[in-house]
Amino acid sequence: MAVVSIDIQQYLQLAKVTNKLPKRDFWTAYDSEADVFYISFHEPALPADDSELTDDDVIIRYDRREEIIGITILHASKR
Repeated sequence: MAVVSIDIQQYLQLAKVTNKLPKRDFWTAYDSEADVFYISFHEPALPADDSELTDDDVIIRYDRREEIIGITILHASKR
């Protein structure tokens, strides 16, 4: 088995943030070509009925009950 060098501290920071998400069950995806990080609170992802773009290039997606169903982070690698 190969030993891989990774920065465990980054993953530990991610684990801390998950407690603050609207729902505990979620999936993520990163599109390196578009540099976009997706967080969805449903699998498969639900279509959004509404969304808002924040000043820091984050798209928050809502369902018809105005509950957050996902977050899209633009320019993810530059954060």
